[in-house]
Amino acid sequence: MYDFTYQRASSVADATTKYKAASDARFLAGGMTLLAVLKQRLDQPSDVVDLADVKDLVGIAEEGGAIVIRAMTTHNTVATSDIVKKRIPALAELAGTIGDPMVRNRGTIGGSLANSDPAASYPSAVLALNATIHTDKRTIKADDFFQGMFTTALEAGELITKVSFPIPEQAGYEYFPNPASRYPIVGAFVAKGKDGVRVAITGAGPCAFRLPEYEKALAGGLDPKKLEGLKASAEGLNTDIHASAEYRAHLINVMARRAIGG
Repeated sequence: MYDFTYQRASSVADATTKYKAASDARFLAGGMTLLAVLKQRLDQPSDVVDLADVKDLVGIAEEGGAIVIRAMTTHNTVATSDIVKKRIPALAELAGTIGDPMVRNRGTIGGSLANSDPAASYPSAVLALNATIHTDKRTIKADDFFQGMFTTALEAGELITKVSFPIPEQAGYEYFPNPASRYPIVGAFVAKGKDGVRVAITGAGPCAFRLPEYEKALAGGLDPKKLEGLKASAEGLNTDIHASAEYRAHLINVMARRAIGG
């Protein structure tokens, strides 16, 4: 690692104040990505502002027809939450597939979304459930948040405080895991809510994205047979040592059908 100044924030206001006072700071949530990046000397911040003591950033509640998850809530807490398991079981199941026990007990939903890894699991749930990302400055709609590989709508120093997930009528998640990392090579989250059906894919492209043609096909109900014969384009999808773009395109249909019981 390069040298940096470590600071521990006591509140959201304290965190943002410390960030602004530094010349080139980074927020530290669970550290699942940032610590590895620092160890490999891929980043050289002047300061690291740790959010671990910010109690207002932890917790899950049901508010106004939505499940609200605060940014420093761990994946394991989401996976084991009675509220989430009852109201959005697919979201709890998704959280339980992330990484291994150590990652699930340290990694946080806010850190994952801010990082926007192409193969992260949560982005598909955020898009499919039409969630709202709340920051210390504003609210951001799901469709406006993910902009590219490791790129979001967040501005420098903007801090995610919570995510609000509208409770769907029906939802399901299925993914094809990388056998080593457990990251989704392709993951599909399908949800039917008051505004219709939304289908979101993660792992296949530079960032999570929706499939309008799948949503149109499922408008009358979440029947996997309605997706038979639909093919996703391989154009723009990721190709790496784990899977080609063509294979990922094939998996999109398979995972979407499995997400709704097909």
